[in-house]
Parts: sequence; structure tokens; C-alpha cells
Amino acid sequence: MAGVWLILPTYNEAENVEAIVAAALPQLESTGLDHRILVVDDGSPDGTGEIADRLAGEHASVEVLHRTRKEGIGPAYLAGFAHALEGGADLVMEMDSDFSHDPADIPRLVAAASEADLVIGSRYVDGGGVTDWGVGRRLISRGGSLYARLLLGVPVRDLTAGFKCFRRSALETLDLSEVGTDGYGFQIEVTYRALRAGLRVKEIPILFRDRRVGASKMSARIALEAFWKVPLLRLRVR
Repeated sequence: MAGVWLILPTYNEAENVEAIVAAALPQLESTGLDHRILVVDDGSPDGTGEIADRLAGEHASVEVLHRTRKEGIGPAYLAGFAHALEGGADLVMEMDSDFSHDPADIPRLVAAASEADLVIGSRYVDGGGVTDWGVGRRLISRGGSLYARLLLGVPVRDLTAGFKCFRRSALETLDLSEVGTDGYGFQIEVTYRALRAGLRVKEIPILFRDRRVGASKMSARIALEAFWKVPLLRLRVR
């Protein structure tokens, strides 16, 4: 494999972006693969894009994709995927920019991609878990994954997971132009499409932590979108 790209979507992550890039770079380097971090910024008004531009000037393996407005995590990732594939990526990763996903787990996901088309860092398999969340948020997250899993009839336990590693061939197999959700719904839809396409999907355990600083992007709208769009996936995805 020639290269692994890590996509970091950002919106108002000025307090996190430099630290997450600094933490992720050595983990990517430890894989022994050519690597690149792509920060996809949705026009953050807090200066995130400018910080990312500075980091790109300081590190040859950092690049920034500027988008003009906030459209949700789904469109941001799709833009990042397209850019990474155009750049020759063999593996494409997605990870939150707020340290809720541990950069130290990057090499584990990359290694697991030798046996799978899509690797998911899972909170809900043996060895995985969540820290720093209250009871309400735990119930929403686990309940959302269970709801989608039962409704779609798939074995993946953490369907709303946002820490993933795709083989290039997996992204090329999926018709990403038809993906119509963002937030939790985006994560569910992409994984479901991969399963329906017959791709090999593997979950490996991770420990998910609440963000270090900044405000959560989770909203009632995002949660509700996942709830009502999940039943439609069975009709739309063949």
C-alpha cells in the first residue's frame, strides 16, 4: 500500500486542530506508509482554517481543503474522500478532530485493513467502551446503534461510529454520490452501503472519550435525522 490519508473535518476547532494534528502525525508515521492529513474546514469563523493553513506550511504531510460554509459532517467527509482518492490514497481514514477518538488507535485500524475493506473503531464490541458521558448520552448513542442494527438487519454493533478506515477499493465500489445523510445518519448509511455491497467490514474495540475542549456538534436535529432516515435506507439501498 502506497499511502494512508486521515481526513479531519473541522468546524470551530481552533482549540483542537493543532494538537490533534501533532498527535496524529507520529501515529501515521509509525505505520511505515506514506501518509497525509487532510483537514476539511467548513468555513470556521473561529480561525480554524487559518491555523490549519499554518500547519500545512509547517508540515509537508498536512493539507487543507477549505469549504465555504457548514454543511454537516457527511458532505465534509465526502469532499475529503474524493480529494484523497484523487491524491492516490490507498487507505482513507475518518476521525473526529476533538480527541474523542484516540490517535494512538490509528495504527491498529490501519493494520486491520489488511483483512477488511472497512475497519470500524467500535465502542460496542468486547474491549470497547465510552468514558466521560452521562447516562442520557450513553442511552442515545447505544440505543441509536441498536435501533439501526435491528431495523437494517446487520451485524455491526456500532453503526454510528465515526472512526473508520476504508480501503481505496471500498470507496470506489460505493456510489458515494447517492449518500444523502450527515451526522450519525451518514455513518450509518456508509456502513450499511458497504455491507450491502458485500464488502468485508471488521470492528475493532476502541475507548471513546468526550471531547477535551470546545462545544459538541451533536444536536437534536442530527439525532432525529438518523432516526427517521434509517427506515428509508432499506428502500433506497439495494
